[in-house]
Amino acid sequence: MSGGAFVLDIEGYEGPIDVLLALAREQKVDLVHVSILQLAEQFLEFVSHARRHQLELAADYLVMAAWLAYLKSRLLLPVPRNDEEPSGEEMAAALQFQLRRLEAMQEAGRRLMERPRLGRDFFARGAPEALSTVVRPVFDVTLHDLLRAYGEHRRRTSVTTLEIIPSEVYSVESALQRLGEMLGRTPDWTTLSHFLPEGLKGPFSRRSALCATLIASLELARQGKLSLRQDGGPYSPIYLRGAS
Repeated sequence: MSGGAFVLDIEGYEGPIDVLLALAREQKVDLVHVSILQLAEQFLEFVSHARRHQLELAADYLVMAAWLAYLKSRLLLPVPRNDEEPSGEEMAAALQFQLRRLEAMQEAGRRLMERPRLGRDFFARGAPEALSTVVRPVFDVTLHDLLRAYGEHRRRTSVTTLEIIPSEVYSVESALQRLGEMLGRTPDWTTLSHFLPEGLKGPFSRRSALCATLIASLELARQGKLSLRQDGGPYSPIYLRGAS
């Protein structure tokens, strides 16, 4: 209902390019060989007829009519020199391409809608048969594959945490203080191990105390506060005593 008048649209168009395709099909020739001049005249006549019945025509139809009129003039009139715009033949070829593409899309849509539909043209199968499926997996692997898979599983599942226990390190300052206190009470030659502190826990603590005591004895010997002696070769006992 429009303006009090009843309008019945039997077979409308979705746009001006759709109208052009319908007019081109009326020429009964392939779109590649369609007459663009005749097509433009038919569209202009269609727009003129439509405006007599309905003044409020869509703007895109009027734009297409103006463009076709311009195309018709480009095809009929000679091309001026130094014209940078596309020629009439190029514009007509572009229009033919658009018409062929629209026709291909409409044909694809028509074929899609003509396909059999589930529930109308064919129906799904009824309840499935009560057939049980028994699956028996068969693994074809070697012993190497099994061991490698087991190793990968153990690597992923086992969580190892590295915990570093702090060690007690005997400092050189403590060794200097201990040597200074003990040398006054030890006038004779005494082995270096005699000056180690008591209550050392583990071999690491003993090596740390031995190293610190040796460094401290070398420092005191440099200061002239004690004397060092080693009778044998390498790794033989080292003796200490206070400086005379």
